[in-house]
Amino acid sequence: MNDSANPEAQPVPTADYFRVLEKERTQALVAQDMETAERLHAHDYQLITPTGKTFNRADYLSAIAAGPFYAKWDSGPMEVRLSPTIAIVRYQARLEFPSGNVVTCWHTDSYESQDGHWRAVWSQATAIPKTPED
Repeated sequence: MNDSANPEAQPVPTADYFRVLEKERTQALVAQDMETAERLHAHDYQLITPTGKTFNRADYLSAIAAGPFYAKWDSGPMEVRLSPTIAIVRYQARLEFPSGNVVTCWHTDSYESQDGHWRAVWSQATAIPKTPED
């Protein structure tokens, strides 16, 4: 039996593995590194933006490729939850867009082990309201 066909037979990577993977994924989006972005997003990937807009993988990656979409993506400390086939990464992010718009949000990403590779399947960003001091 091939272990890659049975993800539960594979050791679960560490939380730090997913922190690095998330930074790799987000920086690929900023840099429009489509080879990396395509590798790290599952075919059934879905994003829900801070404004509630939804993107499937094809639409999101097309928008990234046609961009620039993001000017900068800074992530705060990441919390990670792990199981043999799913990892969830949550953190505060500061997203800068080419328009000059800046959004601070909670960002949650779900990764799944698919065919021996960890890929993002769902992303959810929730805007953090600005305070008068902002």
